[in-house]
Amino acid sequence: MPLVRVDIKKNQDPTFAKRVGQQIYAAMRSAISVPENDNFQVLNEHDEDHFIFDPQYLGIHRTDNLVMIQITLSEGRSDDLKKLLYKTIVDNLNAELAVHREDVFINLVEVKKENWSFGNGIAQYAL
Repeated sequence: MPLVRVDIKKNQDPTFAKRVGQQIYAAMRSAISVPENDNFQVLNEHDEDHFIFDPQYLGIHRTDNLVMIQITLSEGRSDDLKKLLYKTIVDNLNAELAVHREDVFINLVEVKKENWSFGNGIAQYAL
């Protein structure tokens, strides 16, 4: 069960953030086999005073169209699957929304399965 957080600068298109989320979910379904309907996202838009990043860090040229993505998910996926996920997200955002590849920043946060509760105060994945 991934929990996706997306942060972008306020966009003129009110549907943009939601469409970014749709592309991320599609990438997770295909790259790391996230089950159907396992889609939990928080989409945030910020003004320029509350969206801060280095436009040149590591020699990557970022613009104000940066999309910051943080995905919290259960641990255990291989490095190859993670790399496939990164590539698939970037490919989807570039192809479907014309987001420059340099403007996609992704962070995965892996947690143990017992660290999830999907409701009712129960740790559904705890053994």
